[in-house]
Amino acid sequence: MKSESIVNRFKGRRIIIVGDPVADQFLSGTIARVSREAPVFILRHEETLTRPGGAANAAANIASLGGHPLLVGLVGRDREGELLSAALREAGVNTDYLVTSDKIRTTTKLRVLAGQQFAVRQQVIRIDYEPDRDSTGSLAEIITKRIEDLAPTAEAIIFSDYGYGSATTEIFPIALDISKKYSIPITVDSRFRLGDLRGATAATPNLEEARRLMDSEEFRSLFARDVSYKAFSDGSSSLISEGEVNLLRKFLQTEALLVTLGPQGILIARENAENAVKLDAVGPKEPVDVTGAGDTVIAAFTLALSAGSDFLSAARIANHAGGIVVMKKGTAVVNGYELAASLSASEVGQHHSATGEI
Repeated sequence: MKSESIVNRFKGRRIIIVGDPVADQFLSGTIARVSREAPVFILRHEETLTRPGGAANAAANIASLGGHPLLVGLVGRDREGELLSAALREAGVNTDYLVTSDKIRTTTKLRVLAGQQFAVRQQVIRIDYEPDRDSTGSLAEIITKRIEDLAPTAEAIIFSDYGYGSATTEIFPIALDISKKYSIPITVDSRFRLGDLRGATAATPNLEEARRLMDSEEFRSLFARDVSYKAFSDGSSSLISEGEVNLLRKFLQTEALLVTLGPQGILIARENAENAVKLDAVGPKEPVDVTGAGDTVIAAFTLALSAGSDFLSAARIANHAGGIVVMKKGTAVVNGYELAASLSASEVGQHHSATGEI
């Protein structure tokens, strides 16, 4: 199928994103001089930009690719929440389903970018503002009610858990049941609790998250004797093998498991396929900025599944989407034109390679 046709199938797809919206802020300025008060540079502030991060970034990517994101998550009734909501609306994301409360503060990640005049701004520190976990629990019932209300018209669910209270282990079973009731795929990404979110259609951990899970006591007790796991545990490789990905997929009880490997690409394991498939990274090996790349991957992967793509085809699409977005500065999105062009270029390259054309 032609790349343009694939991307055209994304249009209007209704995807529920249950997760932690993050206000990704970028404060940039010029280093003017050294302070007299302490041995530190003085930064002359130039601008502060707020972009959708976390689950909000996944929603923004779905909108940019032509889908219809339905974002359900917690936002504080504060200045950062207002800025995040404005950024979401600008990105084409409906904010009506966000749960806004004065009991919590909006999750915010402030990145300070500094440099001398006319020089490239570089990140020197990140300051995180997080909600109180005790305050978010009381809002879980509202979140589940909104998921249930949106479910009848949804075509897929993304469960994006950054650990800030919007996507919890208590909410996940409800989202999972809804996906089964309406026969729609549910994909999961979790920073620290993927092992507690089993049974989804697919999961998309990065290499660090996958290895952390494989080092857990429960995983070791189940697979310590497996040849594939022994090869991993002896420390002979910094990556994860095809056999190990299959073990992890079984552990998580998913139909598919997509592990992102940064500049090494993606590994995709599937329930009915004996071998996992390695997809090489798309584009230059040195990324400009990896901020939010995982959100882009799960957004494109889920959108492709909702449009009828099989797991391997969806992984290829997600691989291209991730390769595009890491070449942009800050928390960025990929659009349908860029994705179609990248997929088309890959198809042309494969044709030339097969025919010997130059």
